[in-house]
Amino acid sequence: MNTRKIVGFATALLAAVLIFTGCSDQFLQDKKDYTKVTDPYSNYATAEAAINGIYALALSNSTASFGWRFSSAGSSDIYSQSTEEYSGLSALVDQDVTITTSGDGSLPNVFYNERKTSTNLYGFIFSCNDAIESIPASTGLTQEEKDKLIGQAYFFRAWVYYRLVKEYGGVPIVTKVQNPISGEVDALTIPRSTTKACIDFICEDLQTASTLLPSSWSGNNYGRVTAGAALALQGRTRLLYASPVFNRADNKDRWEAAYQSNKNAIAELKAAGFGLAYADAPGVNASGWGKMFSDFSSTEAVFVTLYNNVNKGTNTTPELWNGWEKAIRPTNANGGGGKNTTDLMIDLFPMADGKKPGQSSFTYNKNLFMINRDPRFYRTFAFPGVYWRFSGDPTTNPPSSAYPYKGSDYALWNYAWYDTADKRTAMDQSGYSGDGLAENYKGVYIRKRTDDLDINATPLYVYKVDKGNGFEQSASPYMEIRYAEVLLNFAEAACGAGYYSEALEALRDIRKRVGYTGECGLDNALAGDRGGLFAAILYERQIELAYEGKRFDDMRRWMLWDGGVGQASIQPTWALTGFNANTCTYLGVKPFNGNRRGLVELCVTVKNGVVGNATATDPYNATRPAAWNLATQTLSDRADLVKFYTDSLTRKDRIGDDLTKTVSFQPQYYFIGLKSNAQTNNPTLEQTVGWADIIKGGTGTFDPLAE
Repeated sequence: MNTRKIVGFATALLAAVLIFTGCSDQFLQDKKDYTKVTDPYSNYATAEAAINGIYALALSNSTASFGWRFSSAGSSDIYSQSTEEYSGLSALVDQDVTITTSGDGSLPNVFYNERKTSTNLYGFIFSCNDAIESIPASTGLTQEEKDKLIGQAYFFRAWVYYRLVKEYGGVPIVTKVQNPISGEVDALTIPRSTTKACIDFICEDLQTASTLLPSSWSGNNYGRVTAGAALALQGRTRLLYASPVFNRADNKDRWEAAYQSNKNAIAELKAAGFGLAYADAPGVNASGWGKMFSDFSSTEAVFVTLYNNVNKGTNTTPELWNGWEKAIRPTNANGGGGKNTTDLMIDLFPMADGKKPGQSSFTYNKNLFMINRDPRFYRTFAFPGVYWRFSGDPTTNPPSSAYPYKGSDYALWNYAWYDTADKRTAMDQSGYSGDGLAENYKGVYIRKRTDDLDINATPLYVYKVDKGNGFEQSASPYMEIRYAEVLLNFAEAACGAGYYSEALEALRDIRKRVGYTGECGLDNALAGDRGGLFAAILYERQIELAYEGKRFDDMRRWMLWDGGVGQASIQPTWALTGFNANTCTYLGVKPFNGNRRGLVELCVTVKNGVVGNATATDPYNATRPAAWNLATQTLSDRADLVKFYTDSLTRKDRIGDDLTKTVSFQPQYYFIGLKSNAQTNNPTLEQTVGWADIIKGGTGTFDPLAE
């Protein structure tokens, strides 16, 4: 019998990252105090609660920035600021910053020994190992109960190792509970395994999990990981290992393994009822696609974190709110202020025929950037002249000048003007915006993953005027893995393995879901062009998975900052021998290094640009047309709005911070080095090549590519 107490268990229950909405009973709402339980696996109630604690600690967080505990999930963090998605100078791309291993906050703390169960990723592994060791010996559990519990533990152990390996390559593999009190000192200094050994270990755990977990859960248990989730994560892991960052010679066996894993995942998920949400009902302007991000129970949700909209008060249910909705909403709706996109993102989305701007049959006018775009464009961004309705009223009635709308009437009019002519032309100056936004406006807002009243009859948030926390009580889920990503993973692996027609068909399925027909803007010739098809798949990932925390990983997998050409300067054997020795050349894309960087954002300004001062009346308030209802109208129905843009507004790309800086991602960053305290705690840990070794001196000797 296991006589150990689950350290930090009460905290895990209170954190409860899987508390659900009122749509269902909540499966992690056990209020009993298990802090004194010495054998949590003696019966199903306490055993399940212990597993729930693992969920609470290990699940992705929709609004948390990347760090030791959470993977990047779409917020503006050090990873997403190293891509096209967000402006800002992250330490990874700032030419004036060199990240070191001696305490720089950019490197996550993960390499402590297992004794610490709540301050590093190996603490999560401790909890998983404890379950895997203890449950089989329990006499109070049926075999079916044991299988379900152990399957979940295997899944999360693999999930944590996947996160480690994509950052570092090979890491120490720990498969049992370590107990320093009983003299297991040697076990606490386990060296790093090869990347291949880690990949194999992760995939074996996930294969085991897939045989133990059910295909689906129902009722109170909805949201737990399934057999399909295990195989989907295995497919993602195999794809990582097949990608150029680990597969410099373009080894086809790795692509084949990734292809088979993702094919198996799709078969399992389909059989269990998963699939592309709203594939038969794309709606106007991809309204079905937009709606799925706030659906409580979606066929798209393969690996999901759920939230609730509980206002605790006298309720004993813990509050767990998804902060994304509040973060993206403008201040004049009492939101958090919004998130602004970059001009790069606005300009890269496809046109309505599925082709890139400049390659399309539609002419692209940067001042009329919203015309004839991919349907997903309108659900990813919000710009002047669109309704962005919500449930509730942030104001008294009638609306005030600062908050001019009721929620059901809310329209975004966030164009700007300036108080002097020189500010209008200066690239580092903001203007003033109407409707109570003043200087707190974004030229174009990120709208994706919003709970929009136009397409959601029953929003998953509650607007609480009395607490002043508009949109804070959002219960929208966050999908760490959704079905469309599994299809994209399959398409990429199929391309690598030579199954080009299958890859192309998967891409078309994704586009058909939002309303494309026929070839969906994807020429049949792509089936004969491996590099071009890879490029099309990665481009589709940029669009479909934008602001979901996936872009940095894709850029790292394909070494898109410099094409991988700097790798030989770190280690001669790291030079690419496949992919034309340069992944960017192979894909036909420009390296991201060298692009201008700073606070790049897109503004839409009035054409005359100068109207008095900050208190001046909106120059176009009286003449602007009615806002555009995305749920019922296409832009072709709104010639008046197009005319308003043409006659009255112009685009300005604003750049701040330091106009002289460009993206400068260093070659050693493709594999993150170990922080100094990791080596101090475990002197057997070899430092990664290209990073300073504080134990042995000089640079590291661990090669993430060595087998």
